[in-house]
Amino acid sequence: MKLTPTELLEYNFCPRFIYYMNVLKIPQYEERRYKVQRGREEHEKRLARNKDYLWKKIGAIARQSNIYLETERYHLRGIVDEVLTLQDGSLAPVDFKFSNTAYTFRSHRIQLYTYCLLIEEVFGKPVKKGYIFYIRDGNRQEEVPYGEAARVSVITTIEDILGIIQREKMPKPTKMRSRCVDCTYKNICVR
Repeated sequence: MKLTPTELLEYNFCPRFIYYMNVLKIPQYEERRYKVQRGREEHEKRLARNKDYLWKKIGAIARQSNIYLETERYHLRGIVDEVLTLQDGSLAPVDFKFSNTAYTFRSHRIQLYTYCLLIEEVFGKPVKKGYIFYIRDGNRQEEVPYGEAARVSVITTIEDILGIIQREKMPKPTKMRSRCVDCTYKNICVR
């Protein structure tokens, strides 16, 4: 079994997502698919207009787009929007978000950290940071440092998720009850 960055996000939203999706095999029915598709379309348009400018601005000497990465060791797989080679030889993921926000959400950081771990493992090169581009915000760029604490956090989350799946035992719900209001599983979840 290989987890995706989205599953790590869902676990951090509420561990029960993993139980319902991966143990009971109950799919989510979400309305956010529109936002994802719209973000991809906007991403393609913006990249076509100013692709070289953005990469030169942050010191990238090469880039690869829409890279599928997979690692047996960490039970992970995912598609990274961009993988940059920086001037110092390190690599950096780029994640495009169709959002307009003044700050970087924790969930966005978790996803970026997951891509950092994937890149380190697959390419065998150092990853010191990643970038999030908020494309509804005029390509606002956020540089996110990546270090040992972030790496350990991702690995611990993976271990927790795999534990839920292997034990097939429902975990405790999120402590933030406000998240239950918009949850796709709210009608079947017993708190």
